[in-house]
Amino acid sequence: MLRPPVEPMLAATVRDLPPPGACPGGCAYEPKWDGWRALLFHDGDRVFLQSRTGRPLAPYFPEITRIARTALPAHVVLDGELLVWEHDHGRTSFAMLQRRVSGGTQAVRLARAHPAHFVSFDLLQTPDGRPILDQPLRRRRAHLEALLTGAPETFPLTPQTTDVDTAREWFDTWPAVGVEGLVVKGLDEPYRPGRRGWRKLRHRHSAEVIVGGVTGTLAGPESVLVGRFDATGRLRFGGRTGELTPRQRLDLAPLLSPPGRRRDGQADHPWPRPLPTSWLGHPGSRPTEYQQVDLTVVVEVDVDAAYEFHRWRHRPGYLRTRPDLSIYEVPLAEATPDER
Repeated sequence: MLRPPVEPMLAATVRDLPPPGACPGGCAYEPKWDGWRALLFHDGDRVFLQSRTGRPLAPYFPEITRIARTALPAHVVLDGELLVWEHDHGRTSFAMLQRRVSGGTQAVRLARAHPAHFVSFDLLQTPDGRPILDQPLRRRRAHLEALLTGAPETFPLTPQTTDVDTAREWFDTWPAVGVEGLVVKGLDEPYRPGRRGWRKLRHRHSAEVIVGGVTGTLAGPESVLVGRFDATGRLRFGGRTGELTPRQRLDLAPLLSPPGRRRDGQADHPWPRPLPTSWLGHPGSRPTEYQQVDLTVVVEVDVDAAYEFHRWRHRPGYLRTRPDLSIYEVPLAEATPDER
């Protein structure tokens, strides 16, 4: 029998949608939900929720463990995604998931006000306690469909299609409800813990942003901290890029200059140093030391659809400088749902 922690199977990023014949046994397409990856273990007496990194999540989602104990058969192990649906906005809310972890004793109150769902997309162990990781996806999916027949709405089965045109329609039309893209899996593939055997295609687009700082030095920038002004004129932190290439460093460095000074001698800059952990939005992040810069430089970055609280959750990809643009030509930071 499987015992936690179990490393989940992972997906490698691709830029184009794989055709149906590109996967072992043909491709199965599923929505990539904007939530928290989790494995659910039901040992008969209790339910254990495990994060992608092995962290226990059950204390933060009491409604999931309570319903799973009675609605799911003992000994099953499910792989899926924890989501919170915001009915007022008609989409999932990643922020509500984060509040579960930071809410402390408020977990029960948050669960009542904003109940979570566990969207299942794989079955790793059947009710007889038999691991089925070595079985192909098509058989694991059939077991999962039978298992979840009649399950409460808290435990929906994720949609799956083998029709590439349907998958493209999902990719084009479902981002509005909180779908980041697609996950593509081979129907004949076994479940390989810790391996990037699946593929994921995220919505991506380029965006113009303002350079607020860099790691490294102004003469040798290593990564870029970017942002956009909001409607009040405040520069909102949007994210930190990945490491720059040597060519990108050479192009950017001559454009950078330190910020001016206020009357008290402090740097005239809207962001604190170091950058607080809470601004980065990644569990396990640490305060980031960086060099503040004068707010005069615009660059273009490659970003995906995971945007909330004025920032992109996944690191923007640095593309190029935009010396042709003024900082006042950069679009304003998108309002969060609470501000609309």
